[in-house]
Amino acid sequence: MLLKDKVTIVTGASSGIGIGIVEVFAEEGAKVVCVARREKQGQAVAASIREKGGEAVFVRCDVSQSDQVDAMVKTALDKYGRIDALINNAGVNFVKAFEELTTEEWDRVIGVDLRGTFLCTRACIDPFLKQGSGNVVNIATVHTGACLPGAAPYDAAKWGMVGLTKSLAVEFASRNIRFNCLSPGLIDTQIWQDIQDVAEDMDACHKHWWSNIPMARVGTCREMGQAAAFLASDKASYITGANLFADGGMTSLLVSKESYKSKVLEGK
Repeated sequence: MLLKDKVTIVTGASSGIGIGIVEVFAEEGAKVVCVARREKQGQAVAASIREKGGEAVFVRCDVSQSDQVDAMVKTALDKYGRIDALINNAGVNFVKAFEELTTEEWDRVIGVDLRGTFLCTRACIDPFLKQGSGNVVNIATVHTGACLPGAAPYDAAKWGMVGLTKSLAVEFASRNIRFNCLSPGLIDTQIWQDIQDVAEDMDACHKHWWSNIPMARVGTCREMGQAAAFLASDKASYITGANLFADGGMTSLLVSKESYKSKVLEGK
């Protein structure tokens, strides 16, 4: 098992990628603290892990609120006595034209995605330092490689997460605390379902996305869990300050695959 007995806090654990991370970590032997704002869904996730023989508890927490974050970390320490890893996955997806963006909307996205990452990390640093080890994996996005229009606060927050990751990786490397980012591409979550639901032509929708993803499919939440588990494990012991793109090759593609046939170009 990659993470046997590793006490791990996973934020945003009540849906999507968060569930994939929790499930994989539990299967790899971690004791998982499932953190989310939605209590009913979060409790169900933790209960499902326990039913499968894993160890998990749920803690309700809004990661943008410092008092709730501090209380959440205290609960984890009271329960398990230590924290080995923190997975900052909680986030708000957001798409809106910049000229229509309000200050309140900006603050909400930055508050959860970036401030939440800062608050949770800050609350775990002291336990990490006292025990002489720690590991943080920040779930960012392919938007940290290339952006889409209408996502200014989301992109700003996620780029901020990468900067925070690299800065802390350098600052704490000598103290045995690692920081890395995982940047998912298009994943089989509610976002992908929403994209398909509003498409007038499903075949055209798939054709468009497969032309932009070299592997021609969406990723799964479990695949993101597996990537996060690797970064949090001793298998990645010499990796810190990295931003791992798990995107089916999306950010390596220069332009969309052409929809027409071309002759061979051999050069002269």
